[in-house]
Amino acid sequence: MKYDVVQILGMILMAVFGQGLVRLLIDHDHRGLLGWLPGGLAPALAAYGVLTVAGIALTAWAYPRAKALGRR
Repeated sequence: MKYDVVQILGMILMAVFGQGLVRLLIDHDHRGLLGWLPGGLAPALAAYGVLTVAGIALTAWAYPRAKALGRR
């Protein structure tokens, strides 16, 4: 059950911050959820990228463990 929750959280991170990353690449002035970060475009792009990769990594880490327990 815990791997299912981790996998769901990873997918949510990937979807939310991946969408934000694409939106930020198109519209540089609107930084969305991470608009409070100082420093302009580059730190916001880096933060969105790191959080998107973290979501992908969480999902990739949890899936085989859930599958090994017979959950997939």
